[in-house]
Amino acid sequence: MSSREAIPRSGFERDSMPLDAARSAFEWLVAGPHPVSVDGRLFPGLPARRVPLGELRDRLLRRRCPQTLRDAVWAHLVLLARTEGGAWTVGAVGVALPALTSIAATLSARFAGDPSDIHACVLAGFVAELGEIDLRRPRVMVRLRWAAYRAGHACVREALDAPVPSGHGFRSTMPPPPWGHPDFVLARAVAEGAITSAEADLIGSTRLEGVPLAAAATERDLSYQAVKKARQRAEFRLVAYLLGDTRDAVGTEDGQRDLVTQVADAVTITAAAQHATTTTSTSRSVTDLAARTVKKVGDRVSPQGRFSGVQGCGRKPATPAHTTSSTSPPTPPPESTQHSAQRPSGTTPGVSRCA
Repeated sequence: MSSREAIPRSGFERDSMPLDAARSAFEWLVAGPHPVSVDGRLFPGLPARRVPLGELRDRLLRRRCPQTLRDAVWAHLVLLARTEGGAWTVGAVGVALPALTSIAATLSARFAGDPSDIHACVLAGFVAELGEIDLRRPRVMVRLRWAAYRAGHACVREALDAPVPSGHGFRSTMPPPPWGHPDFVLARAVAEGAITSAEADLIGSTRLEGVPLAAAATERDLSYQAVKKARQRAEFRLVAYLLGDTRDAVGTEDGQRDLVTQVADAVTITAAAQHATTTTSTSRSVTDLAARTVKKVGDRVSPQGRFSGVQGCGRKPATPAHTTSSTSPPTPPPESTQHSAQRPSGTTPGVSRCA
């Protein structure tokens, strides 16, 4: 059996790691009667003969190997990989394989996912640096090693930052509730009685449309603090409604809304829009027809008005009540005093308005 037949083919299987495939390819290069080798006479410290890459790797890993020899050999391998490519690129990877394997093992030690991508990135980072590394600077292999480490580390970070898949297979799902346009949310809250339409208009104008709260207070003829507290109370009820709606939506199967719900939302939004356009604010002023001036009426009602009682109850009548009937009608007052003696319409002179 030849030496090439003794090389295991497990590194080329579908489930093998990229570095295992690189190791198998390198073993094929250095096996047989004519392995890939370098001329040792070009480098002081190597035997004056052709040195196979497998033996060259072992010599470079020795502690007694000087740094100048390592830099010279690696500069030579990098130049051959750049100019010849092919077998010399695989040969450079095989010589650096102990360092690449250590890097891949370190990065994938605590990684719960598939380490194949990490191995591939380490290998790709090393091969990419072969064409870019500055050969005039010392410690060529150290810089190649760090390039491979950075590529593998970037792969690990990308895998850790990726979203965690949930469920099995691929399917469309509803976004996390509460979903939809903010106007739709306000319309639903109004329709379900969580807030009033006026409160929804206040929240929408000041929170969504950028209207200052002071301008909203002036428009509603209220003080700034009153509008601020009204909005706080409305928002508190709105948040409670949304949290309750969220819990109910999570309890349903997949949180999916059918066509009936969509139609109901559309009707609710349309009704809320029509209500907002047709509703007019109630006037807080009363017009005095006699003076033709506007007089503000406060909300507070004094416990003691102009007259005590209800509709004059408890007042003393303007004239004493007639206790005896008279055969002749009463003499009308003079014409000059008729206007001054007028009484409210619908009342009987001398008779109390209360039973």
